[in-house]
Amino acid sequence: MNVTRGLQILVALVVMSLLWFGLDGRQALRLLAQADPRWLAAAMLALTAQTVLSALRWRITARQLGQTIPMSRAVGEYYLAQVVNQSLPGGVMGDAGRAVRARHQAGLKRAGAAVAIERLAGQVTLFLVLAVGALAVTLHPDGLALPAWVMGLIGMLLVAALGLVLAIAGAGRLSRRADAAARDLRAALRATLLTRDALPRQIALNLAITGANLAAFAFCARATGTVLSPSETAVLVPLILLTMILPVTVSGWGLREGAAAGLFPLVGATAQAGFAASLAFGLVFLASTLPGLLVLLTQRRRDAAAISTPSSIAQADP
Repeated sequence: MNVTRGLQILVALVVMSLLWFGLDGRQALRLLAQADPRWLAAAMLALTAQTVLSALRWRITARQLGQTIPMSRAVGEYYLAQVVNQSLPGGVMGDAGRAVRARHQAGLKRAGAAVAIERLAGQVTLFLVLAVGALAVTLHPDGLALPAWVMGLIGMLLVAALGLVLAIAGAGRLSRRADAAARDLRAALRATLLTRDALPRQIALNLAITGANLAAFAFCARATGTVLSPSETAVLVPLILLTMILPVTVSGWGLREGAAAGLFPLVGATAQAGFAASLAFGLVFLASTLPGLLVLLTQRRRDAAAISTPSSIAQADP
């Protein structure tokens, strides 16, 4: 595990170094230094809203699987998971910890399913926004002209998503254990996403969360001098943000900046502008997770108090 983490950190550093020297990092840094603080503040508000809404989505998803999580605890746990995800390679350790800490009421299996489905729903919504946006700009005669390689990338994502659906549907044919796991997964997906009560809430929440995420990046681009239209935001930003789920660097650093630098010229901006916008987004995102440190500090104090209390009672006992 330590070797894997070291390699992921190394990949992030190498990619960022290549971008810095290959794209005139000083120009990107100048754009970042001149960023409009008002748009950065707007991005911070959007990411804060995203965190609170994501915590609500987790709470609703978990409730469908028999867990009751108070909203204040859900928000605190989500902040804690985000700060861990931002700090460690892979971007999932915080979510794993969130599932472990929520296991007591319904068991680790259901707690893990709630976290996994909640995160999966967000990625699916991001991809659907990308697909709809790409279709819209393709059909519109004056829309954004997407090169073949971008359309090919979107097609590959569509094939991967379809393959995942088919894998879940056909997993039961492999073995009894796979059949049981597939049935459990399909039942959990139906309960959390497709029931009459859950579906409208999930659609509304996921669209709002995705919108806040895309808006935050667009605000960071605006802060560093690039104005993205709604259609451009709907097509380019999901492609940029989807790189963050690849577990090859730390929280997507390097991959996200490379994608932004490659895609921004499609809207008439420079690669340096894309680099600067992605750096601004990464820094604002990192700042937005800082309340998670307060949650971590509070939990450590609570654990320390719980450990010291029994010993104090034992010393006082005659």
